Amino acid sequence: MTRELDTGTTDLLAHIDGHVGVITFNRPERRNALSDAMYEGFGRVLPTLAEDEDVNVVMVTGNGGAFCAGGDVKGMHESHQPGAAPRRSGSLQVSTDVLRRLQKQVSLALHRFPKPVVAAIPGAAAGAGMSIALACDIRLAAERALVVPAFANVGASGDFGGSWFLTQLIGTAKAKELYFTSPRLTAAEACDLGIINQVLADDGFDRAALDWCQGLADRAPIAMRYMKENLNRAVTCDVETALDAEAANMVLSMGTADHREAAAAFVEKRTPNFTGQ
Repeated sequence: MTRELDTGTTDLLAHIDGHVGVITFNRPERRNALSDAMYEGFGRVLPTLAEDEDVNVVMVTGNGGAFCAGGDVKGMHESHQPGAAPRRSGSLQVSTDVLRRLQKQVSLALHRFPKPVVAAIPGAAAGAGMSIALACDIRLAAERALVVPAFANVGASGDFGGSWFLTQLIGTAKAKELYFTSPRLTAAEACDLGIINQVLADDGFDRAALDWCQGLADRAPIAMRYMKENLNRAVTCDVETALDAEAANMVLSMGTADHREAAAAFVEKRTPNFTGQ
């Protein structure tokens, strides 16, 4: 049983399926290139999913065979033609401030989202689309999927956090190589590099990715939230800070009804039934 959510736009769709909130890029005629409406849609739906106690995992995917092509290069070209209205008006500082806000509304919000976020990549994830996939916690890709930094190909330096997330995943030297040369990585190649977590078959990819997320959603949600906090913190903190925070979160998670249920299920040799309590 699914429940539709209002994102304020048809460019970005959202619904809840079981314990999984699904966000879908929906501009298939432009390979799900980003739009202002999409950014605002993320800003509207992510807080709703964060507050919904029925949602344990969020999956971000794309309609029409692509994940997200990144910036709308065709739209950029059209805005450069004589007499065309500029895509965004204002000074350099205003434009910079706007982009900073949008990046926080999408990539930073996904990274800091209090529940696991999975990118399900059915096809190309390019440029800022790749960056947004990297902002998620886990990436599942169809065999046919491609991961393309793409920024060098359009004379741009990159945005939506791709440089930071990619460096965390694969190291500085390899991240620089990929940004400078912009190869078209197959799903298998991206998986070998550690960019993609799992490659799933093309046939039935949407269902398989959702089933994977449903399996994750069946795990103890409070523990998963604290795990994400610990792992995000570990990127920037020292070991003593990590140990102190782990201790606090461990005590909190072991005081839950879910922990007691898991211990009982282990002894009774059955599957635990987690309630998020």
